[in-house]
Amino acid sequence: MRTWTRAVPAAVGALALAMVLTGCSDSGSGKRRGSSGSHSSNSGAGKSDEKTTYRLGETSPEQESSMQKSSDAKYTVTPTKVQMGTRADMDNSGLKKDDKDGPKIPVYVWSTLTHKSGTPMGLGEMDNDLVIKTNGGQRTRALIVLMGEAKWPNCPAPQSSKQLGPGQSENICTAFLIPEGQKAAAVELTRGFTKKPLEWPVES
Repeated sequence: MRTWTRAVPAAVGALALAMVLTGCSDSGSGKRRGSSGSHSSNSGAGKSDEKTTYRLGETSPEQESSMQKSSDAKYTVTPTKVQMGTRADMDNSGLKKDDKDGPKIPVYVWSTLTHKSGTPMGLGEMDNDLVIKTNGGQRTRALIVLMGEAKWPNCPAPQSSKQLGPGQSENICTAFLIPEGQKAAAVELTRGFTKKPLEWPVES
């Protein structure tokens, strides 16, 4: 399900338009092939003996780029910290509330992205498959601001177009919006239809 949220100007003369991708479908976003679709369809896929659960701070196995221009690239993702935001953060973000979907609060995820080999990749290509799973069973992709930007305390928007080459790393913070009253239960890294997502549980 795709939810569009209009936002008030983040700067004078700027109009912020934010998109939150929740539930299962990311079709039509044009960002990554093979990374969209039903998360539930992945639940029984992959090798049964493959490690898919990690502690925060543990690095994922090497992932292969699904972008044609960097199809030979490999990278890793290391979620290091998850922090719940507040209603005040949302009120001060510059995003207008979307009453039809109910109140939302932000979740901040800090990650280290490391390019391992192959063609340089943009940061946005490396963190595009991160998902927050809530204690209510909802899965939400990162907030995408199409025009302008949202403002979050201590969580600057990553430079998604910044390129990393082999051996280079970048620490970034990514914002997600979840229903108020729910909490972040895990960070997931989706891997298409054929493999189970990787998961980093969040301690209560």
